[in-house]
Amino acid sequence: MADRLHKSLLNARINLLFYFLGLFFAFYSRRIFLQCLGEEFIGLTGTLTNILNYLNLAEFGMSSAISYFLYKPLEQGNREEVSKVLSVFGYLYRLVGTFILVAGLLVSLFFPLIFSNTELSLGIVYFAFTSILGSQLIGYFINYREILLVADQKQYLVSVYYQSAGLVKVALQIFLAYTYRNLYLWVAIEMVFAVIACVVLNWKINKEYPWLKTDKSRGREYLREYPDILKKTGQIFIHHIKYFLLTKSDELFVFIIASLKYVAYYGNYTMLITKVTLLFNMVLNSVNAGVGNLVAEGNRDKEVSVFWELMALRQFVAGIICFGVYHLTEPFISVWLGSEFVLPHYLLLLFVIYAFMTVTRPVVEIFLHAHGLYDDVWSAWTELILNVGITFGIGIPFGIIGILLGKIVSVGLIIMLWKPYYLYHRGFNTSVTGYWTGTLRHYAVIAASAVAATWFSSLLPLPEDTNFLWWTLHAAAVMTIYVALAAPLTYLLTPGARACTHRLLHIRHR
Repeated sequence: MADRLHKSLLNARINLLFYFLGLFFAFYSRRIFLQCLGEEFIGLTGTLTNILNYLNLAEFGMSSAISYFLYKPLEQGNREEVSKVLSVFGYLYRLVGTFILVAGLLVSLFFPLIFSNTELSLGIVYFAFTSILGSQLIGYFINYREILLVADQKQYLVSVYYQSAGLVKVALQIFLAYTYRNLYLWVAIEMVFAVIACVVLNWKINKEYPWLKTDKSRGREYLREYPDILKKTGQIFIHHIKYFLLTKSDELFVFIIASLKYVAYYGNYTMLITKVTLLFNMVLNSVNAGVGNLVAEGNRDKEVSVFWELMALRQFVAGIICFGVYHLTEPFISVWLGSEFVLPHYLLLLFVIYAFMTVTRPVVEIFLHAHGLYDDVWSAWTELILNVGITFGIGIPFGIIGILLGKIVSVGLIIMLWKPYYLYHRGFNTSVTGYWTGTLRHYAVIAASAVAATWFSSLLPLPEDTNFLWWTLHAAAVMTIYVALAAPLTYLLTPGARACTHRLLHIRHR
């Protein structure tokens, strides 16, 4: 248990370090790229990435299935089985990579039709697509062994090499965009640094696991020893389709419903909210592999206890994020990019609701994954149909609001209502009543804290012609008020928060 906690905290520290290093680059680069490269080009890169994300559905959820099959041999120190499982993974990923390469080339034949209304030349469209496609194929043909670091709770190594390369890449792109305003140079840097990160990461994997012997040519043979890999992959695939449509296809939907220009406008909001949630997810997601090892031990009481500790963290963090996003996003967009980039206020409210669901949902999903529970494929189909139906049913006549409503309704019914029942019934083998009793208590704390903090914050209004300094001071004051109200209420009224606090204090004093 102590080793799991140590690795989780190390992952969290490294992720936090790179988060703060990358935060400035993310927002500064977005502004420079919009000014120097244009809204259409930024919209183009988002749209092309979404097109490739559709092709990446061919991955079928294999990485999730493989990580599940790695937990036990890693826990037992069975190096031979680890090598066999990764050989199977390499074999399957080679097939997937080949399919994506062929499918990508076929899709690109239709670009003259797809991008007929853009002012950008087909040359830059094809060059950008080829670069992004090549960067992603590296993961299938070469970087497949990265999953071992994640399953072994060494995600920090992936973060160090990938994000170090990412920071240097963005810095170079900022310089080149500002100096030359050349779209081809910007795209070329993407591919070059993908190759550099690949070489360095594989060198580190060889150093970290010198005993690892993978043989993709024998992957098909080894696959016969693990027939459940394909069974789990098939179940996970359906869940991955709906997850992709909910989280990875926004830019494409906006492009279909609106235009490339609105892809950039919508992307400003999603980037801002994603960066905020990423800060906390980097810390909280560091425990994912640890939960898999915990479930492998078979101690159900300990599982439920840890579940509520993680839930307390997630709910508390969700309250902080949503309160801050609701009160601070619009003035930040105005200062950062200009008031013309501010979307209607009702869209911000929908962004906040979905952000809350996004931050709180992983706890249940982590435990479902650790138990290998993916056979509720009907729920994925239901969520998919609801999401797409509402997105286009409301989006075509009314615009972007349809995309957000599609997310909220589908996630609310399936993820927030069904999944907890599924976990408690099949994973914990107990009544879901305990889940809702604890969760509603958290909701009440968040609501009370938000209402009180909103009233106090109204006493500290921002000047109309504000700047980054005033916004920063206002944000610090507003968030301090919320945390000062929410922290003691969460600690006093939720047992999971008290248990989590005591565990963290115990680790600190060791």
